[in-house]
Amino acid sequence: MKKALVLVAVLVCAVGAYAQSAEQTELNTANHNNTQYGWQKVNNNAGGGHGGAGLVDHGGPVMTAPKVVCIFWGFGTGNSYTAAMQSFRDSGMYNYNRMLTQYRSAASGAATNMGGSANDKFDTSAPPTNVTDSLVQSEVKKFFGGAEDTNTIYMVYIPSTSYSSDGSSTSCGGPSLAYCAYHGHFTDGSRDVKYSIEPYPSCSGCQSSGFNTNQNANHFAIHESREAISDPDLNAWFDRSGNEADDKCAWTPTPFIDQATGFGYQYEWSNSAGGCVRQ
Repeated sequence: MKKALVLVAVLVCAVGAYAQSAEQTELNTANHNNTQYGWQKVNNNAGGGHGGAGLVDHGGPVMTAPKVVCIFWGFGTGNSYTAAMQSFRDSGMYNYNRMLTQYRSAASGAATNMGGSANDKFDTSAPPTNVTDSLVQSEVKKFFGGAEDTNTIYMVYIPSTSYSSDGSSTSCGGPSLAYCAYHGHFTDGSRDVKYSIEPYPSCSGCQSSGFNTNQNANHFAIHESREAISDPDLNAWFDRSGNEADDKCAWTPTPFIDQATGFGYQYEWSNSAGGCVRQ
């Protein structure tokens, strides 16, 4: 979702020429009803797709050769959760972003292993209970400031002892559950930095039936990474109701597990298919 959020499982963007700013967040809730800074997102239709018809090209950039670097804040090395997230990034993302090439060649040059040229970072300091959006950006700059790669999505993972907040909206563990994850961008010098906050999926609103913790986290990582690829600056591909590609298929159809790998996913909107597809 924008500055984009995956809505909570009860449900995880501009109208016409409207373009969202970096301060707007896509709220993805398990309830399938989202609010994005005062405007209501459309409820999911039974077959997926929300409202708003197909995605519209608003002219902003897309990521053609994206990479993902993980920043694990509050985790040490040798942690099974962080290892699972790295494994998903390395071997679980590529095959499930192939449909993005229809959106002005987004992901057309993606490598099979989407790991970035920089090493993942483990920040063993304890994050605050409330991890604000400005703190997420600061965490990215802590390790990469002055050398961020504009072709990389920096995914910041936080433990169950913390929650994410963006304005008055919060993730699992916070006082006002509105989203499970989001992506956004900020400027550091001349660099346009893409990032995502990936809170620990510790609440029922961010859990899919039959998924374990790692699979629930996979679900939100694929949602946000694909939207960051097709709408990195929040001014490229979204429908007339403001939904990005994964927003249109969030929670409906039901998220699924790839039985060959055990990774968890959600469906993705395809303009060419006119509906939600697996890959």
